[in-house]
Amino acid sequence: MAVALPTGGPDIIKSKQLQGCKGYTGPTFFTDKSSGEMILTAPGNPDETGCATTSGSEHCRTELREVDKTSGANAAWSPKGTNTMTVTMTVIKSDDGTHGTAIGQVFASEASKPLAEMYYSPAGDIVVGVKPDADSNQVVTKLGSVPIGTKFTYKLNYSNNKLSISINGKETSLSTFSWQSPACYFKAGNYNQGKSAASSEVHIASIQVVHS
Repeated sequence: MAVALPTGGPDIIKSKQLQGCKGYTGPTFFTDKSSGEMILTAPGNPDETGCATTSGSEHCRTELREVDKTSGANAAWSPKGTNTMTVTMTVIKSDDGTHGTAIGQVFASEASKPLAEMYYSPAGDIVVGVKPDADSNQVVTKLGSVPIGTKFTYKLNYSNNKLSISINGKETSLSTFSWQSPACYFKAGNYNQGKSAASSEVHIASIQVVHS
């Protein structure tokens, strides 16, 4: 995994810089010394906070993205195989965007668009928006609810050309509409969608990615 930060131009911290006890830490990305969890904070509306956005985005993020272990380039796997990402996390503070903070994505690499994007609201509702194609608005489906500040586990599964998401073991199957087996990679973390300057905060206890 590499991490995008809401600082600099924005700053991209490569996977090799994150490894080990002396790996990168910063004001929006660090490890809690008592729990060992990764702490990810992200500022709100960049018009008010001046935070740095990535290309094509109107929002700021502290977000991990999947990379190739050998080259460090963005991963690109086929959904025809087995591809899962399981994340155990706690949302301490969600943003005030339409659906809340984006906490996980299946990202279509060639289209440079999120195929599926999970959100967590201040009320603890978890939804996913799936684009029917690269240029369409998301079709939003509710996945479940987890009270703010409560640890939970989600699993993104895009395998055998079928997309599903589980929240604490409860699985929802989702249509991928007109997508034709696009090369993808996973993202996880804290992508602030807020309208105000208020920051969001996410704690990640573990991430497990499986491909076969």
